[in-house]
Amino acid sequence: MRLLIAEDDATIADALMRSLRLAGYAVDSVKDGEEADSALVAGQFDLLILDLGLPKLTGLEVLRRLRVRGSKLPVLILTARDDVSDRVRGLDLGADDYLAKPFAREELEARVRALTRRGHAGGTPLIRNGLLSYDQVGKVAKIGEQILDLSARELALLEILLQRAGRMVSKEHLVDHLCGWGEEVSANAIEVYVHRLRRKLDEGGVKIITVRGLGYCIEKTAVN
Repeated sequence: MRLLIAEDDATIADALMRSLRLAGYAVDSVKDGEEADSALVAGQFDLLILDLGLPKLTGLEVLRRLRVRGSKLPVLILTARDDVSDRVRGLDLGADDYLAKPFAREELEARVRALTRRGHAGGTPLIRNGLLSYDQVGKVAKIGEQILDLSARELALLEILLQRAGRMVSKEHLVDHLCGWGEEVSANAIEVYVHRLRRKLDEGGVKIITVRGLGYCIEKTAVN
């Protein structure tokens, strides 16, 4: 999953990026409202973490423009603890949740998991597909009761495919959602990740279909 952080405090932004990347997310960061607005117009993200006190364009204006464009992107706003009126305005403009500074890393990650889960799977933490189950909170995949040994990239790939089970996912979409701006992941690398994941899913009867020129699709299988 790909996240965008809009935060002008470099120390906070760097800490957020390190924490969320370790949690398995692809993360990009911008430092002012104009950059945030441009990134949201040009890119595809699964969640926006938005500081309200941004220069050039305020966080509230970034949020207003996002919703005017019809985007349903989940938004977590960051505010100073005493900015009650700004929190209320942010929620009224369409933010999904807020976190007051200073905050604990564990709480931030929990709220990010909840919002990305809500955006893609109706709030259900566990996705099942045949014998395969994937816990979006614990980041654990199982075939039956056996835990699969998957890398962070393989888990992220599996999550994207499972959230769209039965639908085609293009290589371009996978590249966009598996890496941030500072990372290089080629289409060939995606093929390698898919090959490795396919091998590990075979024993559970879960198939990843490749359609040349279109992308990949994980077969939707009834849960026994």
